[in-house]
Amino acid sequence: MHPDPAPAGAGPDAGSVSIVVIGHDDAAHVADAVRSALAQGPAVREVVAVDDRSTDGSAELLERLAAAEPRLRVVRLPVNSGGCGTPRNTGLDAATAPYVMFLDSDDVLPPGAVAALLAAAREADAQVTGGLCVRRELPSGREMPWEPALYASPAVLARPADLPRLVRDTLAVNKLYATDFLRAHGIRFPEGRFPYEDIVFTARVWAAAPRVALVPDRVYVWHVRRAAPRLSISLDRADVGNWRARTHACRTAHTILLDAGEKRLARAVRAKFLDHDLRMYVRELPLRDETYRRAWWAHSRDHLAEYDAADRSGDPAAPGTLLARVLLASPEPRDLPRLRDLAARPARLCPPYARTADGTPCWSADLPQVTLESLPERPVRLLPLAVDAELRARTRLLRLRLHELYGAVGRAGPVDAEVQWRHRDRAGLVLRRTVPLRPTADDAWTAETPVPLERLASLAPGAWDLRLRLRFRDGATRTVSAHALTGPGLLRPHATPSPRHGLILVRPHPTHGGALSLRLAAGAQGAGRVLAGRLRRWWR
Repeated sequence: MHPDPAPAGAGPDAGSVSIVVIGHDDAAHVADAVRSALAQGPAVREVVAVDDRSTDGSAELLERLAAAEPRLRVVRLPVNSGGCGTPRNTGLDAATAPYVMFLDSDDVLPPGAVAALLAAAREADAQVTGGLCVRRELPSGREMPWEPALYASPAVLARPADLPRLVRDTLAVNKLYATDFLRAHGIRFPEGRFPYEDIVFTARVWAAAPRVALVPDRVYVWHVRRAAPRLSISLDRADVGNWRARTHACRTAHTILLDAGEKRLARAVRAKFLDHDLRMYVRELPLRDETYRRAWWAHSRDHLAEYDAADRSGDPAAPGTLLARVLLASPEPRDLPRLRDLAARPARLCPPYARTADGTPCWSADLPQVTLESLPERPVRLLPLAVDAELRARTRLLRLRLHELYGAVGRAGPVDAEVQWRHRDRAGLVLRRTVPLRPTADDAWTAETPVPLERLASLAPGAWDLRLRLRFRDGATRTVSAHALTGPGLLRPHATPSPRHGLILVRPHPTHGGALSLRLAAGAQGAGRVLAGRLRRWWR
């Protein structure tokens, strides 16, 4: 028996949306997800909660919630599917409203999400309506928008090919779909255990050429729990099988769009792979063991060998494209720290700066076929500038060194650097100081400044990331991260006396992208938290 599609007095949009919530062994969070869906108001006809054969009491919890909430329907799969696709398809089959959207059990919908999406869908007569998703790191609460450029302002697209960048948003959950549109085109998720099923599902959606509306409203909160006992698929990348699954999903998406005649979108899928997926995994390569690196390298070369000349027709010195060229040119893993820096955001091309016999810039003397002739012609705002950061515990001085890059930096004329210490978990908390950049005899520019440990510890404990805003002679600016130098006496944890806190514990470290970051703890309580955290990590 289906819920009343339009409760009396609830308005013209009442009963317009079915929300499919899926979960497996997530009793700690599924109720919050369901409540956030029900709280969207009378526009939600039903919440279809699909339990993927949980063993932790999730299904029983959902049944208790359904007993008190007529809009909640619970469906329990007879066997665990091993993935997200089967429960989502089950929920889609059960949905009765004109529109449908999807919600994972460990995430939430922010207030007003359905109203914003539904209003835009109605106004534009759109089959697919997307909004802004934010990634919320827990427990810190730090939020990062997902593909914010796509959702900077309202937009209506007659078809996805009008905005190829749309393929970069591979999430299925931050969108409202016309139910009949999905069913008419047979658009479903891959069944069973299929990691990165969203990549394939969204490709099927775009291949059907829907009318699309985009809204700048926050419509989905993606919870990222890096310390969870069981990591999500997107975070559990320690096994090379995860990389194989990701490349398979991206290859499948490319094929779907190509078979549908959407060549621009298919090419955009491969461009996105180079700029997003490849760079993300390269940043983590130095953390992996030799067996993983060799398997990852061999598989990546096989995957990239499928790309044709048109796929590589963009800027050959763009970070993702250059990474791919180095991979294809070398049968063995090489230059991992340098590749990690190039894969960082923003990209850094660290020395050496080699040239071929005829003077053409190239990756290295032993890889001259990977040329960089287009690099010096880039405007300074697009250059992969490399700045080294040297931090010694004894002096508490930060020394910066900006490298020349085939003459491009000298032509731009570096003037100064605004040193920014940004708190990682508190948006907007930034400590700034501008220092002049002075030329050296060996084609570089240097600066030196004290690290304000007392001030940083007083503002907030936790992680502080270093960023630099470089200013040039013509007024151009470029914000970069700084490559953390390692070696004797560098990046060494230490304690420093503090007039206010008694003691400040400082742990300098490189991020996954190789940039300098500081983790601070002040006073006895701070030291206790650091010790407790280390014990927890040791115990796990």
